[in-house]
Amino acid sequence: MQRKNYLLNRTSHKRGFAMMMALAVIVVIATIMALSLSLTAKTTKKTADIYLNEQAILLAKSATEYQLLRIAQNPPCTDLDISFLQDTIYTIDITSRYVYYDDPTTAVADDACTLAGRPTLLYTPVTTPQQDGSVLIDVAVSVNDVNLSSEPVRYFRRTIQKL
Repeated sequence: MQRKNYLLNRTSHKRGFAMMMALAVIVVIATIMALSLSLTAKTTKKTADIYLNEQAILLAKSATEYQLLRIAQNPPCTDLDISFLQDTIYTIDITSRYVYYDDPTTAVADDACTLAGRPTLLYTPVTTPQQDGSVLIDVAVSVNDVNLSSEPVRYFRRTIQKL
């Protein structure tokens, strides 16, 4: 006679265990997908911020070269401070301060270092002739649109150039 073991052949307990395992697997997969979605969103924002920052660095270098070109085309102490928009995304502000050993108004016949009949502070006198003829260029690049980046993007570059 054959002995029947009903302890192992119960089907009601097996169905309940399978249901609990299926729910556990679904919860684990949902958690992993939520974490990956969050990481993807953060990575996208970070990539956009890095791109905007690199663009700002390149624009600051280009603006410095542009300012040096403008200085070469104009007489000493000409007010060449400029502010302009690049593709309506970036604002670029350029300021220049000249460094001279002697008063540059005596060297320039048309008195370029005066503005509306009064002297300007576009230059700084120095004490040694070796420092004569330099310019300090400050370039600030900032992002106008706050919807483009998750944090403010602003890059500042200061350059000292011999004339």
